This record gives sequence, structure tokens and C-alpha cells, in this order.
Amino acid sequence: MISLARSDGHYDGVSKVLELLRDEISSKLAEARNILVKPNFVSVRHPLSATHVDAVKAVLDFIYSHNSKARVIIGEGPAMGSFSDGLRNYGYLDLKRKYNVEFIDLNHSDYVYFDVYDSKLSKSIRVRVSKVVLDSDFRISVCRPKTHDTVVVTLTIKNLVMGAVQGRDKPRVHAGYGAINMSIAELYTKMPLSLAVIDGYVGMQGDGPVGGREIDSRFAVAGVNAVEVDALTAWLMGFSPLDVGYLYLLWKWGYGEINVDRMRIVGDKPEDLRRIFEPHKNFIRQLNWKKDLNV
Repeated sequence: MISLARSDGHYDGVSKVLELLRDEISSKLAEARNILVKPNFVSVRHPLSATHVDAVKAVLDFIYSHNSKARVIIGEGPAMGSFSDGLRNYGYLDLKRKYNVEFIDLNHSDYVYFDVYDSKLSKSIRVRVSKVVLDSDFRISVCRPKTHDTVVVTLTIKNLVMGAVQGRDKPRVHAGYGAINMSIAELYTKMPLSLAVIDGYVGMQGDGPVGGREIDSRFAVAGVNAVEVDALTAWLMGFSPLDVGYLYLLWKWGYGEINVDRMRIVGDKPEDLRRIFEPHKNFIRQLNWKKDLNV
């Protein structure tokens, strides 16, 4: 089940879609011991590229309404800049005044190695992946919808996976259109999300994931199946989920539905909230993942 709501603010929209999921998720959330909340700080100096702190507040309020004993971590590994600068620049440090949360820099935490795909689709590239992500028993990814320069859109799955890959290893995953989609999809199977949350009050269109322009999109999406959440969000942005390589692969592997008309959606009607995001200028080139993977 996927929840969808019109959003009148970062906190408002996220709160609405989480409330629609309360009955489905309450018991698992109440039993969790190590909860990871993963915002997006791809850059620590471009607010439009990052998860708004009010969206995270809505997630934390939902967590603590179910579970006051779990260890709650806010973890991220920025691609540009330091985690501490992101916390300060985006107003996250104030969260400690109200919530019992820990901040962990995923770029500088314990790690394990995984092999990902090179340009010839051989698993020859070794990258470090944060153990904080792998060891969490309840993973939440919360981010805004953005266009992307390599994989069409960046949503909850890519936010989690690329944040988990540490520091200087992140660029190594960008080994070609087919390779990066294979690597994201396969890594995701090692760290599946328990809850996927899209704060689409304001999105990024054009040359994302950092240099794009604001779009007043005003929707929020959430669900326990991140493949379906991201597929619905891609559709709401005006894209076909079949054009997003890692979503296509995860669908083919049985991790979720990407055909919107086959999803169970509660809340508002998707057709009422669809916005057309301008794609990245190299969108057509990004579709070469299909050629690379013989799709």
C-alpha cells in the first residue's frame, strides 16, 4: 500500500502520508531497536538539493509516537562537503533539543566491502558501505523528488544506497549508465528500506541533483515498499518508471510493482497531483542503460 497526499508544507505533507500508513506500519516500528533516518545532503551548501528539516521532524514525531525506546540515528554521507556542515547549514542541530537522536557521518563509520559493476558489467569495483546502514533493523529514507544527471530521478532508494557508499568510493559507482543502475539495484537488495518517504512539497527539476530549479510540486508519498514509492513518484514527476533503470531491475527481480495502475494507493488520486518536471538536459543519453543491459 502506498499513501499519497496533497502537501501544504514539508511537515504537513509527510505527516499526512505517514498517518495514512499508521495501521500498516505501527507494529514493526514499535518493535524496532535501531532506527536509521536517512535524509539527503548530496551537497551541504545547496538547500534545494537537501531534505528539508521539517520533513525529518514529521518522521521523528511519527517514530516517537510508536517507539520511545529505540536508538534513533540520523545518518548521511554527503557527496560534497562535510556532514557536520550539512547539519549546521540545514538546521538539523536543533533537532537534539526535542528528540533523542544521534548524528552519524556515514562516510566515516565502520564499513564492509561490496563489489559493484564496472563499464563492462563485470563486478570488479570494490566499494566501502557503511555498517550503520546495514546493521539498522528499521531503515527510513526521506528526501525530496529530484531529477538526476545519470539515473533520471533520485528518490528514496538512490538516497539510501549512495549515502551508504562511503566518501571517495561514491564516484566509482558511476561507471556507465548500465553499471550504475545495476549497482544501485543490487546494493539495495542488501539494505532494503522499511519505510520510504517523499517530501514533494518543493522538488528539483532540470539539471539535478544539485544544480536544478525549484518546482512547486506539492505532493507527499510514503510506503513500506520503496520500489513502489519511487515508481509512483517518478510517474508523478512526469516520467515513466520503465525508464528508470534501477526501478526496472528491482521490478524484474520481484522487489515491487512499478506500474502505477497496479498499485494500491490510498489518499489522493495520482492524476490529481501529477506535475511535469523538466528532465535533465542529458535525459535521452541516460536511457542508454537499456542498450547497455539489452533491455
